[in-house]
Amino acid sequence: MTARSRLRRLAVDTGALRESVPFRRLVTGQLVSQVGRQITVVAVPFQVFTLTGSPLAVGGVGLVQAVCLIGASLGAGPISDRMDRRHILLVTQLSLAACSGLLALGALAGRPPLVAIYALVGVAAAVAAVDGPTRTAVVPNLVPAERLAGALSLNIAMFQTTLVAGPAIGGLVIARLGLPAAYLVDVATFAAALVAVVLLPPQSPAGTVREAPIAAIRRGLAFARRQPVILGGFAMDLAAMVFGMPRAVFPVLAVTTFHAGPQGLGLLYAAPGAGAVLAALTTGWLSRSSRLGRVIVVSIAIWGAAVIAFGFATAFWVALLLLAVAGAADSFSAVCRTTIMQTIVPDDLRGRLTAVYFMVVVGGPYLGDLEAGAVASAFTAQVSVVSGGILSIVGLAAASLAFPAVWAYRSRLGGPRPARGEGR
Repeated sequence: MTARSRLRRLAVDTGALRESVPFRRLVTGQLVSQVGRQITVVAVPFQVFTLTGSPLAVGGVGLVQAVCLIGASLGAGPISDRMDRRHILLVTQLSLAACSGLLALGALAGRPPLVAIYALVGVAAAVAAVDGPTRTAVVPNLVPAERLAGALSLNIAMFQTTLVAGPAIGGLVIARLGLPAAYLVDVATFAAALVAVVLLPPQSPAGTVREAPIAAIRRGLAFARRQPVILGGFAMDLAAMVFGMPRAVFPVLAVTTFHAGPQGLGLLYAAPGAGAVLAALTTGWLSRSSRLGRVIVVSIAIWGAAVIAFGFATAFWVALLLLAVAGAADSFSAVCRTTIMQTIVPDDLRGRLTAVYFMVVVGGPYLGDLEAGAVASAFTAQVSVVSGGILSIVGLAAASLAFPAVWAYRSRLGGPRPARGEGR
């Protein structure tokens, strides 16, 4: 096999972009709007730390977001499975733009009340709990089954690209133009997402049965309970994100350890995304792998080890490199977890299960912000990072023992094959 052939086998499958115009539009719109969204992700903790000087207050942003996201996620799935998903996305994009607009007005006022910032990021998190699962649930209806793994990899690669560009741009905008401009850039970029959603074909969910909301939630959770490979993936990712997510202490580290200012803060937020993009673009081998569960376990172990090493870093470039390694590992894990779930779950339950997945992968880091901020306030930022990395590996080991179906999971081309003991 030639070097070129090996590279082609390694590279992500881009067939979905070539063959599906709606998918291409959706990804492009998401790319632009999420860059703006990630600018706000940097601006909010920077603003809170500037107002309070407290890592715990920065962690409080994560607590508010986690509570609102978890509360909204349970109802988000049934909504996605009952209504035209295109209409849902239109409402969520407009709502998120309004939240960023109000944050801009608060920043223009000078020193907005901390409770007002918390309230707006909480509302945005609740809206995102509907937007994210709905967007992901649309993808399998836009691409053929054989292109699904590649489409999900591309979706993750595009999102991770925004995690690089958004924070880096955000740091520059905050340093040069101030916080109000950062929030207003976010508002402007939502136009791209709105155009992409308007041009989507109708996305009414499959099936004609419309359950009562509580019954719909129960059926989705009951299906999840019968899928230990999905539950195990959730548990492993939660351990990594709740304990091993150090981003709440980035503002502290940028100021006190690395002396890098707002631009350095943007690079700290961007570094995991940079590693994740490179990893996502080399996921072609995952579409041919039958051992996706083992990739998840190994990837999360690498995440924890990289976070521990980051806690000991004193050179800025070394810190960025370690964060990039962690981001790459997280990207491989995310592609595998998403592919497993989207191939196992039927369309009429996809919105509900995707909502639970979204609650884990987004709510986990929010809780991680609180944990990291609280430990940093009680001890130091470095202790927060190192102890979190260690606990994430301990949590991974516990989840692996509790859910052996993840390590045992096997898939085959043309469809998933549940591991022994995995329910249907």
